Amino acid sequence: MSAGEFKKGGKSLFAGMMGVATGASPLPFNALPIVLGPIHATMGWSFFEILMGITIYGVVGALLAPVVGALADKVGTRPVAMGALFTFSLAFGLMYFVPDNLWAFYGVWALIGVLGIGSTPVTWSRTINLWFNEHRGLALGILLLGTSLAGLIVPQIANAVMESTNDWRSVFLVLAALPMFVGLPIAFFMFRDPKPEERPASAVQSTGDLTGLTLPETLRNYRFWVLFLSIVLIALAYGGAHLNMVQIVQFHGFSPAAAAGVMSVVAAGIFSGRIIVGLLFDRFWAPGVAVPVLILPVAACYLLMGTSTSETMIFVAGYLLGFAAGAESDMIAYLASRYFGMKSYGKIYGLLYMPFGVFSSISAPLYGYTRDVTGNYDLILGWAMGLFAVGGIILLVLGRYPVWDGTEKEAAT
Repeated sequence: MSAGEFKKGGKSLFAGMMGVATGASPLPFNALPIVLGPIHATMGWSFFEILMGITIYGVVGALLAPVVGALADKVGTRPVAMGALFTFSLAFGLMYFVPDNLWAFYGVWALIGVLGIGSTPVTWSRTINLWFNEHRGLALGILLLGTSLAGLIVPQIANAVMESTNDWRSVFLVLAALPMFVGLPIAFFMFRDPKPEERPASAVQSTGDLTGLTLPETLRNYRFWVLFLSIVLIALAYGGAHLNMVQIVQFHGFSPAAAAGVMSVVAAGIFSGRIIVGLLFDRFWAPGVAVPVLILPVAACYLLMGTSTSETMIFVAGYLLGFAAGAESDMIAYLASRYFGMKSYGKIYGLLYMPFGVFSSISAPLYGYTRDVTGNYDLILGWAMGLFAVGGIILLVLGRYPVWDGTEKEAAT
C-alpha cells in the first residue's frame, strides 16, 4: 500500500516539496533574520518598525488564504500554486528597488503577501492529501520538508550575499531567483492533481464527490475552534522567536555568522520534526503525539533567556524550537484532513492558516518591541513559555477521528 501511494503520487510530492521550499512561506522568514540587523543599521528604523513589514505581509497573506484555498478547490492546485510562485518571485525581487522610505518598505511586504500566498502549503497540501491516505502523515511531513530545506539553505545564501555585497537589498534579489528558476520549472514538469480514479477510496463518496464536511458544518464543529485557538497560541509564541533568533543568541555572545548557524540548527529541528511526527501521526492518535512535542519549546524559551547560556544549550534550544515548529505545520494539514475531510479542504485549511499567518506575524514586532523597550527578549520569552504549554495541551479535547461513510452526519455534530 505504501509503495503504491508513493509510486503514484511521488512526483507530485517531490514537486510540491520544492514548491513549498521556494515559496512565500519559508523565504521571508529565513531571509529577514539575516538582514534585520543590517536594515536597522543602514536605514535607522527600529526593530519594531522593520518587523512590522513581516506582520503586514503575514496578515495580508493570511486573510487571503481562504480565498486562495477556495480557488484551489474550484480549479485545482496546479494553476494556483504555479501562478503564485511566478508572482511571488517578482514581488520578492522588488525589495531590491525599495527606496529609503518605511511606507514603501511596507508596501512591498503587502504585495508579497497578496501575490505569494498561493505558493504556501495552503495549496500544495490539498493535492498531497488527495494522493495519500494510509501514509498521509509521512507524505505531509515530506511535503513540508520544503520549509526545512529553505531553513538550511536560505540563511546561508543570505549570509554569503551580505558578506560579499554588504547590501541587504541584494539578498532579496538573489533569493527571488529560487521560486522563478527552481520551484516553478519543477512544478511545471512534475506536479499535478490526481485524477478521480487515482484518489484514495476514503476520499471519495459513492457519488464521486469528495468526502468531508462543508464549510458551514465545519464552523459549527467545536474541533475547528479548538484547533484554531491552539494555532493562535503556538504561532504567537513561535513566530517572533524564529525571526529574532539571530538577535536573541547574539545576547549570549554569538557572532552574526555563528548566530546564522543557529538558524540552521532550527531548520534541522524542523526537518526531523516533519518526518518523525509525520510517521507517528500515521501510527498513533495525532493530538496525543502533538501535545508533548508542542511543549518542548517551553524548555527552549527558558534556555534562550539571559545572556550566559552555553553554546551547546543554545543549539539544543534552537533544535527544540524547530522540532516543535515542524510538528505544528504538519499538524494543521493533517488534522484538518482527518477531522473535516477533503470536500472543502482548501477553504478550511485557508481559515486555519489565517491564525498561523496573522499571529506569527504579530509575534515578530512584539518580540522586537520588547527588545526596544527592555533591552532584551526575556519578558516575551517568559510569556511564550505559557503560550506553548496551553496551546499544546488543549488539543487533547479533539476526540476520535470521524469515519467518513458518505453521510458525514456524525462528524458534523
